[in-house]
Amino acid sequence: MTVRPQVIAHRGASADEPEHTLAAYTEAIQAGADGLECDVRLSADGHLVCVHDRKVQRTSNGRGLVSTLELTQLEGLDWGSWKALERRVERDGTPEDEVPDVVSRDDRAHLLTLRRLLALVAGADRRVEVVVETKHPTRYGGLVERRLVELLSEFGWADDAAGPITVMSFSMLAVRRMRQLAPAIPRVFLMERVPLPFRDGSLPPGVSTAGVAVEILRDHPSYAERVHDRGHRLFVWTVDEPEDVELCLAAGADAIITNRPAEVLAQVGP
Repeated sequence: MTVRPQVIAHRGASADEPEHTLAAYTEAIQAGADGLECDVRLSADGHLVCVHDRKVQRTSNGRGLVSTLELTQLEGLDWGSWKALERRVERDGTPEDEVPDVVSRDDRAHLLTLRRLLALVAGADRRVEVVVETKHPTRYGGLVERRLVELLSEFGWADDAAGPITVMSFSMLAVRRMRQLAPAIPRVFLMERVPLPFRDGSLPPGVSTAGVAVEILRDHPSYAERVHDRGHRLFVWTVDEPEDVELCLAAGADAIITNRPAEVLAQVGP
């Protein structure tokens, strides 16, 4: 019997709610997502926060680098009104300059720390995976992974191979660092393009999963077979279109990372 791939919510249910907010992750869990994907960066005072970009401009009403702002400064920003604006413009065609700037501050607007996200998962009434991407390059280098392992230890997950945590990165050095710091935690090596040494399906030492852009699978569908022939797993991102979901199913992908978990779950079945 074919096992369906895991459906992992990319930055939460980010097609419907502001990415990396509590609202986005709560929506993903309610939709039935098997897992949640998040990007983490360190604030200037050493807190792991769920933010993708180096700069805060795209997803908040502030300016500056995440790494130069302290947690209280980041928490003072609005991380959700942009999405409310986007959805309203899409819905009724209201000109952008006529949409009110003020949106009620709730779970759609507040910064989310990784600690809060892990607490959400720990309190869920079912198992929910968390796939954490450590962002590099950063001025803090290996401190990101060290702080991550410290936080996971607080939840009892740093040494638990059967726990809900997977860590991934585009940085081979970061993946290697996680192998040294927390060898029990599964690791994913992310690739926008597959480097020549790994085109045969092999991966860096200690890595069991390839995480590839869906464009790679479109252009080189046989790559999935090579990965599986090596005994590795395959995660594919970011998969939102029905035809790409079908591509992942045909390739036997082990996980589909999507902004639209409810729609993908409806397509792949229970």
